[in-house]
Amino acid sequence: MKARQLSISGAVEFTPVVYTDDRGTFVSPFEEPDFSAATGRPFELSRTIHSTSRRGVVRGIHFTAMPPAGYKHVFCARGRALDIAVDLRVGSPTFGEWDAVELDGESFRSLYLAEGLGHAFVALEDDTVMSYLCSTRYVPSEELSISPLDPRIGLPIPAGTEPLMSERDTAAVTLDEAAARGMLPDYERCRALFPLP
Repeated sequence: MKARQLSISGAVEFTPVVYTDDRGTFVSPFEEPDFSAATGRPFELSRTIHSTSRRGVVRGIHFTAMPPAGYKHVFCARGRALDIAVDLRVGSPTFGEWDAVELDGESFRSLYLAEGLGHAFVALEDDTVMSYLCSTRYVPSEELSISPLDPRIGLPIPAGTEPLMSERDTAAVTLDEAAARGMLPDYERCRALFPLP
């Protein structure tokens, strides 16, 4: 398993070894020892998520309120998606910036997002399956959103893509509105409470 720190602290790409023979493919998209070595923490699993999306679906920018905050490990089990980490931590040197990794059902690369980072993805193919390992349980009032179409953030939605979004994401506030409402996590608090690779 190879690990690569993205341009935003707390976002790490993992690339596993994929074994292929005439029977098919065998891969382990998550290995706890490699995860711990790259992030400085063990993974505490609370729930898993599985989503299927058609081409052009945009999900996010989603994050968990702090506290309790939460981190996640995301991989694409089938299809192809542009997976995006967005720094929502007020006071961070990269506040409002994003970095992206293409995930697919062939390389099985994955993305770790620490507390305070927003997550979004764009499905690049029909029947794209995304799988998540999450550290916190689902509490609707603690699950927050920033508009994926906020021009200040400027997510890399591919040209010619007509974004298909949920009502929740369509109605989500901008980064500036979220900051004004006190919705966003604090960078120094994240650094004090959680390790940042």
